[in-house]
Formats: sequence, structure tokens, C-alpha cells
Amino acid sequence: MGGIIKTMAKHRFILGIDEVGRGPLAGPITICAVATMVNSKYEARNSKLFRGIKDSKALSVKKREEWFKVLRRHSRENRLFYATSSVSHSVIDKIGIARATHLAIRRSLRKIALLDSRFLIHNSRILLDGGLRAPQEYKNQQTIIGGDRRMPIIAAASIMAKVTRDRRMVRLAKVYPKYGFDIHKGYGTRAHEKALRKYGLCDIHRRSFCGKFI
Repeated sequence: MGGIIKTMAKHRFILGIDEVGRGPLAGPITICAVATMVNSKYEARNSKLFRGIKDSKALSVKKREEWFKVLRRHSRENRLFYATSSVSHSVIDKIGIARATHLAIRRSLRKIALLDSRFLIHNSRILLDGGLRAPQEYKNQQTIIGGDRRMPIIAAASIMAKVTRDRRMVRLAKVYPKYGFDIHKGYGTRAHEKALRKYGLCDIHRRSFCGKFI
């Protein structure tokens, strides 16, 4: 990780990007980009802010919500910036999950640029979790296996993406109450598959993911 830190020092902004919702049978995929400036003042603030942060999968629902509120508060104070983008089930069916993920990353980066005019492609370092890649024009990017565990700023992105998507699925559960989206968030759990066999697909199911239920 020392090499990553040295590289970050060359840039004005550091961004972390993560996704949630690549595998579910229903609902959107959601990407979050979290950005902060790279200088002594911001590094001191953010080292304290990110202390104890973990990948969203390692946190309880309550802890994720607490972190979400903390990160949003700091964004209002301009200590960091974040942008989330979701791509719907219908677009996933039309273009595939890989292209949908790439589209959501592009949208999130464009939103970040609108939040602060100082954010430019050439002065920013982008760190992405797992197999994620930013568009080619973002030359200063690095994909980090296990990045949501290794890099606090990617962990922050994972939390923002997870809470954003989970809240949407809870809202959708009220529209489609038979499926239990508030519980499994669209993933292929045993209860979800049982509901699919009983009721069939609803409007927000990904047809391309649900072949055995069609």
C-alpha cells in the first residue's frame, strides 16, 4: 500500500469507487464515488474521519447507517464529496451488467466534477475496488483487489453505495410487497426464489438474470 500512498501525493484529489448490486435478480446496480483533496489539512481531517471505517459488508445495518450519516455530514462541510449513480434493471437487461456498471461509474465521476470545479481528470487519482475500471480517459486510475478492505476511501464509497441501494429496495418493497425486497434487497435468497416460483417476475426483476423463472 505504500506505493499507492506515494502515487496519491502527486494528485490534488483522491477518489474511491465501489459498487453494490451486481449480482441480484432484481433492482438496479449502484455505484458511489467518494472524493477528497490531497493536502495536509484535508489528510489530517480525513485520517480522523475514516478512523475505524470498514467495508460495508463487514458492518451491521445500524453501523452502515451511522457511517452514512457521518459521511453525508462531512460532505455538507465540504470535507469530502460523493456522488452515487444507479442503472436500472431494464438497462441492465438491455446492455448487460458489465456495460451497466461502466455507465454508472462514468455518471458518478461526471457528478463529482459538477460538485467541485477544481476536480479535473489530470489532477485526480482514482482507486477502484475489485474488477472495476473507470473510462479510459481517466488515466490515473488503479483497480485494487480487496480495495474496500485496504483503502478507507473505497470503504466509504462501499457504504454510501450500499445504503443508497438498500434504501431504494426498501421503498420498492412497498410497491411489490410479495417479494420481500426489504429483507433480501433483490438477491437470490431461498425466500426470494420461493416468491418467484409462486408469483412470477415483477416489473423490477432482471429478466436476463432470471432465466429459470421465466
